[in-house]
Amino acid sequence: MLFYTVMKPLVQVALRVFFRRIETRHRERLNQPGPLLFAGNHPNTLMDPLLTAIQTRQPVAFLAKSTFFVNPIVRAIMQSGNSIPIYRRHDAEVDGARATPEQVAAQNEASFGRCYDYLDQGGTIMIFPEGTSVSERRLRPLKTGAARIALGAEARHDFKLGLKVVPLAINYFDPSRFRSDVLLNVAPPIRVADYAAAYAQDPEAAADQLTDAIREALERRLVITRDAAEDAFVQQVERTFGNHLNPDDDPNTLYDNFQLSQTLLQALAWFEQHAPTRLVAMRLQFQTYLADLRRFRITDEALEGQRRGTFAGLLNLFFGAPVWLYGVLNNYLPYILPSVVAKRATKEAEFVAPIMLVVGMITFPLAYALQAAAVQHYLTHDWRLTVLYVLSLPLTGFYALGYWNNLSARLERLRVLRFFRATPTLGEELLQRRAGLVRQLEEARKEYLAGRAKA
Repeated sequence: MLFYTVMKPLVQVALRVFFRRIETRHRERLNQPGPLLFAGNHPNTLMDPLLTAIQTRQPVAFLAKSTFFVNPIVRAIMQSGNSIPIYRRHDAEVDGARATPEQVAAQNEASFGRCYDYLDQGGTIMIFPEGTSVSERRLRPLKTGAARIALGAEARHDFKLGLKVVPLAINYFDPSRFRSDVLLNVAPPIRVADYAAAYAQDPEAAADQLTDAIREALERRLVITRDAAEDAFVQQVERTFGNHLNPDDDPNTLYDNFQLSQTLLQALAWFEQHAPTRLVAMRLQFQTYLADLRRFRITDEALEGQRRGTFAGLLNLFFGAPVWLYGVLNNYLPYILPSVVAKRATKEAEFVAPIMLVVGMITFPLAYALQAAAVQHYLTHDWRLTVLYVLSLPLTGFYALGYWNNLSARLERLRVLRFFRATPTLGEELLQRRAGLVRQLEEARKEYLAGRAKA
């Protein structure tokens, strides 16, 4: 239980730093009396269980694939994090040789037994029924392992254990980027005892029914795209025209953004059925508009806000420059190293964020400790001044990030102004095309809402 006594507070801080915002809807459903079995989608490997663990008061046991337990160091970490191995036929080994189906079944039966014992004591277990982690906005077919564990645990108690399955939908808005957002959307609990009659008639059919219930609960609370092309198109529309399509966006919640994504996907499917030619034409106009922005090396945000920016904002940039420089000099190395290591370590998007998180948990404390020692030895010779210096490091680091984003936005707007001075006709044409696209999207939104109301 090392994770929950020592590491959990550190992981909480690390995740709060890594993500700009972590929002959990219906968090109370994760903290109700046990026994509980969390069943979640799995788009971001290590981040998914860590985000779940920091939302709960009680310890959570995690089912993880057996390959994580091969390396003795990783195995020790996984065991300290309360993890239970689950064996897949193509991964399992016995005495260095590929395990037979019977041996795999025996290994999983032992793991299931540990789960039953844990649930018997009112504990909480998390399992990812997709089986593997892939960074995409889709829900892959669910395996029945979660349902079989839940039904097996209840069957041992004649369906009087009180076990509940809690589907947990995890929506990342940019899973491999530092300071992005994540929404945990928790579904109402499913009472496993409700499947007692079905289990008595046919255990396999009952497991399929419970798995279907989990899948339906997750699908209602996830952004799910059909393929990579559709996902890319929807995300481009969100980034470019999200403010126009969601004018009542509440800055205090991520749920509005989630609802916008779901509505866009539903509208896309509706227009494919009711106005496919119009949809193709709009997609072509949109893609051509974005291609021209890339050709002229300007952004839509800068084009829309070319005249934004106040004199006060300019003064803030001017007087904030020394603080930005101080923050960069003191934070750049521990900040950039996690990204460099992650890019060299993997090409798979679902592993980038966990690597960055783990490396960052090492680089920042180590760098701050070394810098503090150097400042104490060579400059201050006073521990109180050194403490003030250490406190300034994360504060100015966050300030430097915000300053750079503001500076980048202002530079983009200056590029647009130069573009308008050099080619005013092209600039006005782009603005008119943008206004036309916004108008078409607004008309399409009204048409879709009216069509859905009639259905």
